[in-house]
Amino acid sequence: MTSAIRHVTIDCADAHALGTFWSKVLDLPVHEDDKPGDDEALIEGAGLLFVTVPDAKTAKNRVHLDLQPQDRTRDEEVERLLGLGATLVTDRRNPDGTGWAVLADPEGNEFCVERGAGERAG
Repeated sequence: MTSAIRHVTIDCADAHALGTFWSKVLDLPVHEDDKPGDDEALIEGAGLLFVTVPDAKTAKNRVHLDLQPQDRTRDEEVERLLGLGATLVTDRRNPDGTGWAVLADPEGNEFCVERGAGERAG
């Protein structure tokens, strides 16, 4: 028998607030049973589980998410995510259109935005 990854669990200070941010990023709902103040928030369609913990984030993530926009360009997605509350950590976009942007969610968890599906096809 083998194992399957059920969730990727992300420790955070406020599970519902961070889950809501990622819900908007991914355009997927937070599970209907998860409410503000709960210790967990699940985005079932993405397999992301946010868990409130007392410890503060202290170092760079060892694992991070790479996002690929499906219906817009990388740069359009970066701007949308900044508008949702992400911050730009490192800009690794190149003049020829290659590269990526490293962003952080509202609790400082890093993630990357790569070129969109249409940009890769062209």
